Amino acid sequence: MRKPPLLIALLLLALLGAMAVKSLLVPVPEARTATSASEFNESRARERLGRILGDQQPHPADSVASDGVRERLLAEMRGVGLHPQLRDQVACNEIYKARGVVCARVRNLVATIGPANGRRLLLNAHYDSTAVGPGAGDDGAGVATLLEVASILQREPLRRPVTFLFNEGEELGLVGARGFLADPLSRDVDSLINLEARGVSGPVNMFETSVPNAAPVASFARAVDRPVANSLATDVYRLMPNYTDVNSFEERGWLTLNFAMIGNETRYHSPGDNLAALDPRSLQHMGDQTLAVARDLGRGVPQATGNRIFMDVLGRWLVELPQAIGMVVLGALLVGFAWLAWRGKALGRGLAVIGGSLLLATALAWLGTAVVGLARPGMFWRAYPIWTHLAVYASALAAAVALLAGVGRKLGVGQLRAAYWLAFLTLGAVVAVVAPRGIIYFLFPPLAFGLGVIASRRYRHAEQAGAWIACLLLYLTLGAMVGQLEELLNQGPMWLFAPLGLLVMLPVLIEAKPLLVQSRARTAIGIGALVALFGWAAAAAAPAYSADRQEQFTIEHVTATATGRSTWSVLNDRAALPDRFDAAGKWRLGKLPFSDRKRWMASAAPVQGLAAPAIQVVGRSAAGGVRRVTIRIRANGAETIALVAPKDARIVAAGTGAFLRPISREAKEGRYVVLCFGRSCDGLAMGIVIAKAAPIDVIVLGSRSGLPASAKPLLAARPKFARPQYSPDATITMGRLRL
Repeated sequence: MRKPPLLIALLLLALLGAMAVKSLLVPVPEARTATSASEFNESRARERLGRILGDQQPHPADSVASDGVRERLLAEMRGVGLHPQLRDQVACNEIYKARGVVCARVRNLVATIGPANGRRLLLNAHYDSTAVGPGAGDDGAGVATLLEVASILQREPLRRPVTFLFNEGEELGLVGARGFLADPLSRDVDSLINLEARGVSGPVNMFETSVPNAAPVASFARAVDRPVANSLATDVYRLMPNYTDVNSFEERGWLTLNFAMIGNETRYHSPGDNLAALDPRSLQHMGDQTLAVARDLGRGVPQATGNRIFMDVLGRWLVELPQAIGMVVLGALLVGFAWLAWRGKALGRGLAVIGGSLLLATALAWLGTAVVGLARPGMFWRAYPIWTHLAVYASALAAAVALLAGVGRKLGVGQLRAAYWLAFLTLGAVVAVVAPRGIIYFLFPPLAFGLGVIASRRYRHAEQAGAWIACLLLYLTLGAMVGQLEELLNQGPMWLFAPLGLLVMLPVLIEAKPLLVQSRARTAIGIGALVALFGWAAAAAAPAYSADRQEQFTIEHVTATATGRSTWSVLNDRAALPDRFDAAGKWRLGKLPFSDRKRWMASAAPVQGLAAPAIQVVGRSAAGGVRRVTIRIRANGAETIALVAPKDARIVAAGTGAFLRPISREAKEGRYVVLCFGRSCDGLAMGIVIAKAAPIDVIVLGSRSGLPASAKPLLAARPKFARPQYSPDATITMGRLRL
């Protein structure tokens, strides 16, 4: 009885099984009971956080709720033996990677332990939340960690001052961090540990360092027992639109280590970011790493220089080497495999099969997501992303099987090995240009196979052994990285994981090519296609949302005060609205004048007595083609005031007092926005610097949390598994102003 078809199916299912469990390659260390006063006590840290958060209401900066959190935080700081100082100031900061400036009144809490003089180690976390959720993970976990670390370190001999900063206003645009840079204490800082979160679970990643990175990596490597970090992530993070307090601090050139958990982003910046959802293991991991690095840096700054490339293996060991050596090794491997592919006549058809597999995999995955997306608009994978990921990987396997069994049928395994590793290293060379420290993932698997090729001159099966060792190393390193990327890019595009996953799986398929060609090509291709179809059927059948992973769903009431016309706005992932929403009118997808984001909109009844913020121009000056306009804000009940200017407005700076901040140089396009948050905006004077002689027309937005009484039917009709995320349910007024 011929069994190749069955074996092919089992092979594909085994590969999908391996991809399904790859997230387990980087496990979260278990929370434990501290056995001594020198260990991080997760239970004690969580209890403090519970007392600080109180009723777990949102507490954005300069709000009544934030006042309560701050008073409770002060009590906890004193309770662990700290002597906090309150820094109360109105500060402004540029919005990094965007054309904007934001101002707010912030109240930072600062406490120092250890010697009175010397260069300082700064540990930073922010205690404000967004206006949407309680912020137990972001950044309550960081606050709780710093309190527990402070309680431990103050009982130990310290060689230099260690300062703890609990800042306010990070969620508004890193305003508290900017305020701290005006604090005299900041002049003595030379090292920074920053704590953040983009979720509520998972291992805590050290995802950003100062550059050059040899010194922070040296400290991290020698201090941390369960490291989760890699230099590809640190480079890629700099290319992403995200930012943390580190963006404000980096101008000082401090040695920096930035830590965050990223598991289950669906709860991030939402009511779901609560204490019950915060994984005790993640809090333990954050505490263990922070305490270890703080102890190490408390002894002084490492003297290492230059740049390192690094990655953790299974969350237990950190592999690192100088970046220059990595570049040399990458270049040598690239030359060596180019020669090997040329000698084996694999440069033509061999590279075509590998490249074609990656391209076809991407196309099939895109087609699958598009087809399912037409039937189920929105993030249909949000509740159970594993099924969509497996469908994407099944599509990638189908593409590879089709080319290996078809176009590549006459190619030998040796030729395909050489072609694959040459393509892999070529991709590594591309990464070296965009994210040079990411080359760490492109060295060890091809090196293992290359050593096998060299050893095969003496040992008959060395090349095959080297190939399988390379497959294993690739899975343990790049496979684990893909697992983390799945968490990071959980909003899509999902098809992006097809080429990434295929890079991990393709070497195994190459080793199994003799099995693929034992059957007719159409048989192997048919099996691959069936596996992919079953994968997409499972992805299409899985519920889109769940109690844990809910749909983004923010309801807004927007009024243009000049016309009195009001509009309902629903911000979600463009999933269809429930039928019960039809009672509110005819809904359509569209845009509001102040945003490029598409949303569901319908006509709404106006709210009586609602007024937009009043902006009074109280001063003008001009010099050298640059105008400065001074305005005074009358909030008229708004909690947030925003001036949104067109893309050609050429606003170069804005702010108040000593905090006149420039527009971020990294922002090359988009509207300009000048924001003020909180109670203290009422009566605040701000300056706006414009490099344009002609007047500019701006939209004045005033936002209040909560909705009018007329929203009650919509709130009742909101889907069961849906909640606001990133922005709260709000009542917004929209006026006009000429500057």
